[in-house]
Amino acid sequence: MNARTEPEEAEPVQPARPPIVRELLLVAGLFLVYKVGRQLATGHTAEAFRNAADVWHAERRLHLPGEGAVQSLLLHGDVLVRVANTYYATVHFPATLAFLVWLYLRRPAHYVWARRVLAAVTAAALVLHLTFPLAPPRMLAAAGLTDTARVYGPSVYGPPQTDQLSNQFAAMPSLHFGWALMVAVGLIVATRSRWRWLWLLHPLVTLLVIVGTANHYWLDAIVAGALLGAALAVIHVPARTAATAGRGGPRPLRAKTGDHVLVGAGR
Repeated sequence: MNARTEPEEAEPVQPARPPIVRELLLVAGLFLVYKVGRQLATGHTAEAFRNAADVWHAERRLHLPGEGAVQSLLLHGDVLVRVANTYYATVHFPATLAFLVWLYLRRPAHYVWARRVLAAVTAAALVLHLTFPLAPPRMLAAAGLTDTARVYGPSVYGPPQTDQLSNQFAAMPSLHFGWALMVAVGLIVATRSRWRWLWLLHPLVTLLVIVGTANHYWLDAIVAGALLGAALAVIHVPARTAATAGRGGPRPLRAKTGDHVLVGAGR
């Protein structure tokens, strides 16, 4: 074995986790700002329905498939449509929270990156919710779609006139889809498993659910994807560390000799 001496190089290590109390306050604060901001967009019913008609006709001019094609698949059985309604009602926030918690514990650098991307996408979405109120397709008579949550349950929304917990005219863009896509992208980037591409099933199922339950138009998801793409182009992925580098080629063999290390090619 040929050997030479060189100064010892420190192995790359994971960056320190951000203070957990600060992160909890930050995430909670962002969520509250978003919820309050959505409420500021209420009261624009007439404009929301005009925009809905425009979006519906724009999709037809773009030759996008009708949302009814997806809904008809769900309506083949009560069980399937209830599963879709349950997925819509229960998966969105828990999946995103679990994603952030896992990154915080296992990939701190990727956690900071993902949190920044999600915050940027959510802020941009809030601006659109305020400036472009949009009634979902379940409310648009021209769409001819069924409000599956109201008919089959479970539903997270009350009557729009009395619902004080959510703004039902904030369909554009779909954060259900935008966040789901970010969860998949984040896990694909932060892990090295050969099966990691299966995470794309999450945004795919989410897309079919939000369209099939008549809560969103195709364009809602397209705009959410565009916002995420813009955020990812600006907020760069952190460099990989030793913990996430995976099993590459052979590593150098290092044996300490005082203040130096002996390096040879491992075979």
